[in-house]
Amino acid sequence: MIEKLMADIHTKEARSYNMSRIRAKDTKPELLVRKFLFSKGFRYRLHDNKLPGTPDIILPKYKTIIFINGCFWHGHENCSYATIPETRTEWWDTKIRKTVYRDEAAQNELKSDGWQVILIWGCELMKKTKLERLERLLDQIVENLS
Repeated sequence: MIEKLMADIHTKEARSYNMSRIRAKDTKPELLVRKFLFSKGFRYRLHDNKLPGTPDIILPKYKTIIFINGCFWHGHENCSYATIPETRTEWWDTKIRKTVYRDEAAQNELKSDGWQVILIWGCELMKKTKLERLERLLDQIVENLS
């Protein structure tokens, strides 16, 4: 007799615990960008839930919003970190599509309110591209002043 394979290698309790450890705020990529900006003299606010999309970093002086998105959770197109799992594919696809739609709506609302919106993907903060991306971030912020 062939055993039926489980769709998940973890128990329901273990999977629930693992998912509960995934943070929405103060992630490693977010902390990296915050430390970089602070070292360059920028002062900012964090996670203002009065603004659409609850931005990760708000630079009021520069009228700039920065979102730092995980490639998987926010559906980064053409990114190897944003592949849909093979189990419950339809559910994950729907979940990520809703997130992408919600992100776009929040960004459009912020732009219509006069904010410059900068989006940083987690994969852009990997070792090989991190410095280049952070330098480009500085250019993007200052570019809004002119």
